[in-house]
Amino acid sequence: MYRRRMGSRAWDVAVAPPEFIRLAAHPLRWRLLTELADGDYRVRELVERVGEPQNLVSYHLRLLRDGGLVTARRSSFDGRDTYYRLDLERCAEALAASGAALHPALRRDVSPPCRPVAGERSRRVAVLFVCTGNSARSPIAEALLRHHTAGRVTAASAGTRPKPQVHPHAVRVLRESFGIDLSGRPTQHVDDLAGRRFDHVITLCDKAREVCPEFGPRRVHWSMADPGAAGDTGQADYAAFQHAAADIDTRIRYLIPVLNTPETVARSEP
Repeated sequence: MYRRRMGSRAWDVAVAPPEFIRLAAHPLRWRLLTELADGDYRVRELVERVGEPQNLVSYHLRLLRDGGLVTARRSSFDGRDTYYRLDLERCAEALAASGAALHPALRRDVSPPCRPVAGERSRRVAVLFVCTGNSARSPIAEALLRHHTAGRVTAASAGTRPKPQVHPHAVRVLRESFGIDLSGRPTQHVDDLAGRRFDHVITLCDKAREVCPEFGPRRVHWSMADPGAAGDTGQADYAAFQHAAADIDTRIRYLIPVLNTPETVARSEP
């Protein structure tokens, strides 16, 4: 607490920084946030990336989880593992609120841009989404990236063990929620893309992450549950697809600015 004077008036003002500032200002927590902004990681991977002891990393991850900036889910490949994820929506809201707490004029719209940055280049950035069955998560991601960029990004998807067809609930949720027609879209195996190069390869399945071939210089993992894992059709199952599509849409909207950074554009030039 300190005393601030303005003219002849004085107040005892208890100044406490907003929760986001308090959490993010710590050097190691900031480093963890920046690492998780790139993709989802397990604790041992974060330990390697930040070069700090596991107990220290786990402690600060817990603080970030308690603060709502980071979430965690059990790996569908190895239930003993946990993937940590940065909640970008929560971070955007908290960052905007922190600015407004300093001065009302610093309040701003936190919605990320949904269109690529203006400017033509000789070659479009190519992005590949990979999951196991290529029947839900990866085709949804491919369709949403193409939709939000109006086709200005080359998007593709494949599976390590593709199903015969795209799940009907995936087709339905894209049609009802985004006006995208995915009916009749065939699935494909990652082997079908052998020889192709992608600027970004994004795995959406913990199992696929372990066996996905190398397709390009930048690989990112999004740890997401399979909405079709519950079994047969039904309203409860469809709700899982709605949740998955909304989650993927959020990630796609935050991915788009990354695809248009100068570093990405430079890497994508032939």
